[in-house]
Amino acid sequence: MPELPEVEVVRRGLERWAAHRTVADAEVLHPRAVRRHIAGPDDFAHRLKGHRIGTPSRRGKYLWLPLEDTDQAVLAHLGMSGQLLVQPHETPAEKHLRIRVRFADALGTELRFVDQRTFGGLSLHDTSADGLPDVIAHIARDPLDPLFDDEAFHHALRRKRTTVKRALLDQSLISGVGNIYADEALWRARLHYERPTATLTRPRTTELLGHVRDVMNAALAVGGTSFDSLYVNVNGESGYFERSLDAYGREGLPCRRCGTPMRRRPWMNRSSYFCPKCQRPPRLTP
Repeated sequence: MPELPEVEVVRRGLERWAAHRTVADAEVLHPRAVRRHIAGPDDFAHRLKGHRIGTPSRRGKYLWLPLEDTDQAVLAHLGMSGQLLVQPHETPAEKHLRIRVRFADALGTELRFVDQRTFGGLSLHDTSADGLPDVIAHIARDPLDPLFDDEAFHHALRRKRTTVKRALLDQSLISGVGNIYADEALWRARLHYERPTATLTRPRTTELLGHVRDVMNAALAVGGTSFDSLYVNVNGESGYFERSLDAYGREGLPCRRCGTPMRRRPWMNRSSYFCPKCQRPPRLTP
């Protein structure tokens, strides 16, 4: 699943290549790609036509394209394989092209939503006074948001009475952090994924947030993390952060800090990667 850095890379590409362009027409090639738009494919295409796309926005892993002259926005859910590509008109259609948006200008490019596994999609939603689509109003700010409140996050952790990795993936507490970057930040902070949040002091929470931000900014600098061709930016290019991963996917390889073989454990239908020496498991209480 794409996480905050990957979605932000796509957002920046859309800001450069799609913002402030007027939609000439939209074509839905697979109804599943707009299944979250309850009124259906024809309504989705009709409602986009003639409207001008504003500056793309993001909260955590959620990306949306506001329609400048309305109180609505197109929410993009990338799922496991969704791609928003800006392509020249003459580029042959991708095998898994689901939605095509053409613009009323002479730039010669169009916006395409490509999704091999069809878990993602686009949908149109009303927005609140601050421009946030109503269906994601419950999503917390992300750690790169200037308005993210570190102190409030620390108190929320203490009240939640959960474990630290579960808290990092809880989008109502902090958004944008997924399995990969949670493992990376926890490795940097020397915290085991099952560490109870109630044991985190304020300095420890501050340190953890610092590592979350550092790993995300590092990933942003190289275009995100791509393990295969399913995640690309709007120009079809992959990210390179997987070459710099310290924890995720490194089972059996030496810890870059102490040399101990890294371990992997099943966790919530996923995997957690950690160093058994640097990230010691919490002691069990009687």
